[in-house]
Amino acid sequence: MSAQCEVTDKRAGGASMGFFERYLSLWVALCIVAGIALVHLLLDTFLAIGGLKVAQVNMPVALLIWLMIIPMLLKVDFSALNQVKKHWKGIGVTLFINWAVKPFSMALLGWLFIRGVFADHLPAEQLDAYIAGLILLAAAPCTAMVFVWSGLSDGDANFTLTQVALNDTIMVFAFAPIVGLLLGLSAIAVPWETLFLSVVLYIVLPVLFAQWWRRRLMREGGGIALEKLLSRLHPVSLTALLATLVLLFGFQGEQILSQPLVIVMLAVPILIQVYFNSGLAYLLNRKFGVRTVLRALRP
Repeated sequence: MSAQCEVTDKRAGGASMGFFERYLSLWVALCIVAGIALVHLLLDTFLAIGGLKVAQVNMPVALLIWLMIIPMLLKVDFSALNQVKKHWKGIGVTLFINWAVKPFSMALLGWLFIRGVFADHLPAEQLDAYIAGLILLAAAPCTAMVFVWSGLSDGDANFTLTQVALNDTIMVFAFAPIVGLLLGLSAIAVPWETLFLSVVLYIVLPVLFAQWWRRRLMREGGGIALEKLLSRLHPVSLTALLATLVLLFGFQGEQILSQPLVIVMLAVPILIQVYFNSGLAYLLNRKFGVRTVLRALRP
């Protein structure tokens, strides 16, 4: 944990970001365009890759996510996890935003924009489905990508793992009741197989693998060997992130091009909610005195 704080202190003290990280937004935008364009040139390839699923989880994408999150998980020191309890305020803010704010604010924004502002420009028979999709999106907190953004922001690896594990545990019990309440349904068909596989693929297995690898490195070469490996894996992780974006937007390229205005209108409440939640989380963390090294991590 102290090593992570030192990294953050160096950056805060004036250490410059790398060229790639500084212009990450540009690379992300280019990958989105590339994914949409490539699907027309390599349609059969994208269809083949998109069909490699188990319980609705795409295996090639899962592999890329592993490449993204393993570097962050290598930083996790289980012997220091007991120190995370000192940061209960930061964890409390995360849980509050994810479960008391996100689903309900998205339901409100969905009703306001889909049923109100954009209603005349969207297919009437699809309005309920759009709102339901937005609520389902908001009710499922991020898992794998939290590790990625935490790594890019030099966040505390132990804190990140703790909050992700807590969020996924709560999701198993709270997802169906919250979604059912907001959609007005008495019973929600929860994709348990998909949820279970996602938790195993994106948390359990990579954590176990990363800890085995970390212990081997620490035993054979110590902290120096670990730092060298992390340095080598950094570009691999970023490349995997961009490749994932190419695939995901390639899978949805036809839908995006066939109804771009619908996509834009659906993106409006999502963007507003993201900025609202992030701003609220930042203000709450600042009010409660949560350290900056932890503030960057709300999923």
